[in-house]
Amino acid sequence: MKQTLNVFDFREAFQKMGRADQFSHEGLGILFEELGEDMELDVIAICCKYEESMPENILYDYSLNTDELNDEEILDAVIKYLDGAYIGTSSSGTIVYTKF
Repeated sequence: MKQTLNVFDFREAFQKMGRADQFSHEGLGILFEELGEDMELDVIAICCKYEESMPENILYDYSLNTDELNDEEILDAVIKYLDGAYIGTSSSGTIVYTKF
């Protein structure tokens, strides 16, 4: 059976699967906009494919050297590095992206 989801259903599915802490509330909204309401919802697959993290953590995880950059320059450098993997930035500064 095909079911059209809204963002509330999308967020609730993560809650039911015990993955409520995988993404922020806003991060899930960003992901929902990216994936669309006609997706086949597989919470585990989404958690394996996408991530939400602070720019500084992404710098560390991917060993990017950004010595002497201010916060705005760091954000720009991370977004540029993520290129096509970048999905969006939350109001708290976290970045939602496709893992690679």
